[in-house]
Amino acid sequence: MQNLAQQHCLNHAGREAVARCPECRLFFCRECIAEHDDRVICANCLKKIIAASVEKHSPARLLQRTALGTLGVVMAWLFFYWIGLGLLAIPAEFHDGTVWQTSLWNE
Repeated sequence: MQNLAQQHCLNHAGREAVARCPECRLFFCRECIAEHDDRVICANCLKKIIAASVEKHSPARLLQRTALGTLGVVMAWLFFYWIGLGLLAIPAEFHDGTVWQTSLWNE
């Protein structure tokens, strides 16, 4: 078997290999490798590792997100409903400007 100094990149035949991927055991140049979890790995193996670690969306997760979204809309509606009730409770004299004329200070 040849050592690393005599190997060429799998993707770039004219370039000297600088690392060997621990997953696929192939040689690659500096542009074709990346560091992941404190080890040097090729782009193809990195894609496989990341794809395997991506969480798949289960029906329970979808139901949870839908329930939380619905709860958020209901809570926003209640908030604005209560604000509206509070605004309706303001006496009409307040809007006319006469509420200040009936205060105790003007007696």
